[in-house]
Amino acid sequence: MTAYAIAHLQEAAPHPEIAEYIARITATFEPYGGRFLVHGTAHEVKEGAWPGHVVVIGFPSIVKARAWWDSDAYQAIAPLRARHIEGDIVLVPGVSEDYDATDTAQTMLEALAVR
Repeated sequence: MTAYAIAHLQEAAPHPEIAEYIARITATFEPYGGRFLVHGTAHEVKEGAWPGHVVVIGFPSIVKARAWWDSDAYQAIAPLRARHIEGDIVLVPGVSEDYDATDTAQTMLEALAVR
């Protein structure tokens, strides 16, 4: 099942280390089947506030996403970003193609009825 690395990164002043990180990151996730789905694009805020940037990298599985994050190759470049850009990064598994949110709603309603 597909998984995603999602980053919400704050604005940062341009820096050579950030450029180096961007130049090197693709080589770190390609061996794990990763690819950029969102990077360097504008986002449209519909509710709340979302300053900064959004990055989404897709992986074939959560196992592959974790392996990429923990890899020596990624960990070697991560400080280049972390020294200059604050943000939040999560790894999250996707849902199956047959996922139906009404099943989740039904489970929630049933749990509420038990109370």
